[in-house]
Amino acid sequence: MSTINASHPDMAVDILEYFIRNPDAADDLEGIARFRLLDQIIYRHVGDISDALNWLVAAGLLTRTKVPSGESLYSLNRTRRADAESFVAQCKSPRAE
Repeated sequence: MSTINASHPDMAVDILEYFIRNPDAADDLEGIARFRLLDQIIYRHVGDISDALNWLVAAGLLTRTKVPSGESLYSLNRTRRADAESFVAQCKSPRAE
């Protein structure tokens, strides 16, 4: 058990998380590098994206519309377009030091 707790490559955790979520998966090195880790990256970032979408809706910059499938569609709140553009410009501009 001590070797498991020893120092490990960061990528080892990503690979293991993928195989834990997909215990029947099997692939070669290139397959894992090309497809599996991309899937892992997407899976990890879905939560971050969900948080950002919820924040943007709460800020009034995006609108959320429920569709019959139960999913939500997001779009620019056209009445707040100028505010959205100003927010993006402010976030992208270098900060004065």
